[in-house]
This record gives sequence, structure tokens and C-alpha cells, in this order.
Amino acid sequence: MTLDETPRAVPFQVAAVQTVTGTSVDANLARADALIAEAARGGAELVLLPEYFCIMGRTETDKVAIREADGDGPIQRFLADAARRHRVWLVGGTLPLQCGDDGRVYNTSLTFDPRGQRVARYDKIHLFGFTRGTESYDESRTILAGTAPVSFDAPCGRVAMSVCYDLRFPELYRGLAAGGGTSLILMPAAFTYTTGQAHWEILLRARAIENQCYVLAAAQGGKHENGRRTWGHSMLVDPWGEVLAVLPEGEGVVSGTIDPARLAEVRQNLPALRHRVL
Repeated sequence: MTLDETPRAVPFQVAAVQTVTGTSVDANLARADALIAEAARGGAELVLLPEYFCIMGRTETDKVAIREADGDGPIQRFLADAARRHRVWLVGGTLPLQCGDDGRVYNTSLTFDPRGQRVARYDKIHLFGFTRGTESYDESRTILAGTAPVSFDAPCGRVAMSVCYDLRFPELYRGLAAGGGTSLILMPAAFTYTTGQAHWEILLRARAIENQCYVLAAAQGGKHENGRRTWGHSMLVDPWGEVLAVLPEGEGVVSGTIDPARLAEVRQNLPALRHRVL
């Protein structure tokens, strides 16, 4: 496949789920299932959940306590079952997987096809750190960074996986696009209110413009039980950088279409991907 080609001649429907995740895993999974069902009823063929859709704990170590072994556990079974029941490609935001370090976990995004078969695993590579006044975050205390970029093939073409803080590192997406281009970038996130207000939309639009692809972002969006406030603004951005749909705050679903004709038009009119030198 060349940079100007697309693997499917008809549009592909996608949806991003936005949540305000709490401290109860069971309640969070039930709410996620209801929103996946809503997206599927609306015609979505691929559904993206946000980062930490399964838990936003009262402490950073709460996610370590619910970690699962790779390939088995209630959260992974939920994702496989939901994909199969709703007949969608389901990308499970992130969940904590064991990493051989009792004090830390991988922050992992898993993709399941409509049969409920797992087709991709991505461990978040870039770990968030931020300090301003009384606001402070250091993911490296409880998360072990992944090492490998991941993409997978879906009916809409090549899909690049990423998580939250990865959005600030354009070289990740350039590497994933090498060879055949990317049709869709996935961005499950839990951006803070502070950083989201300043940078979220502009970064999403930049990644879409420079890679001439769609970007689907599923965010946490509101005031959580643990006192944290997340920015929300889940959205779908097209290859020209246009925001096609957005949900500012609160739970809900953002949906839209991956249009192969639009991908081809943008890449033909402005063949920047083929003009790359470095």
C-alpha cells in the first residue's frame, strides 16, 4: 500500500467514549459497556475507550492493586466479551498489566476485533510528569514504560496506537507511518484540566495535519471521585486538521466517519508525506 492508497473504498464509522471514571471497577465497566452499546447502536464499527476507563483510584497505587496478568483477568474478559457482543473493533483505553515489578504496572491499551480476539497490545511509552504549584504528577512511580510502537490493520487501514502523554512526541507517529502511511491515530487519554486546556486540541490537530490522517481521541472529562479534574473534549479530527465532532465534558459518545476519499484528497492535493526528506 502506498501513501496515496486506502484499503477500503467505503467509509468506516468510529466512536470515542468519554467517561468520568470512579473508584469502583465493576461500576466503571458497567458504565463503559452502556456507552459502547450506545456507540454501536449509532453505527460505530470501531470504539475507543479512554485511558483509565476501568479505574481512577484515590491513590496512584490503586491501579497496581487491580493489575492483571497478560491474557487473563476480569477487565480483559470484559473487553473481549464487549467487542464480541457489540460486534465492534474495541480499543480498551488502558488497563494495568503485570510487568514483573511488584510496585509498578504497564499502562496497556488492548485492541479486540469483532470476534472478541485480541489483535494488538500497546504499553504506553512516554510517562507523564508535571509539577506546577500544588499540582504534581509522576507516572514513573507506578508505571513501567513500554518500549515498542504498535499499529494494526483494520478495515479503515493502518491504525496507530498511542496513549495520552505520547501525543507530545511527534516522532512516535512518524515512525509508525513509515512505509505505508497511517489512516487513523488512536489517542485514549486522561489529560489534566490544566494541560488539556492549554494544549489538547492543538496537539491533536497537529498530529492529524502532519501525518495526513484522522485522529480519534477518547478522554476522561470531568470531576472524579478522587478529586482530580480531567479536561475531556473527546473528538475526531480529519486529515486537514478540522475537528469533526467534540464532547467538551461529561460522559457520552463522539462519533464520525473515516472517509477514504477524504484521505486520498488531502494526500493528493498536498503530498507532504511523499515530500519528506529526513
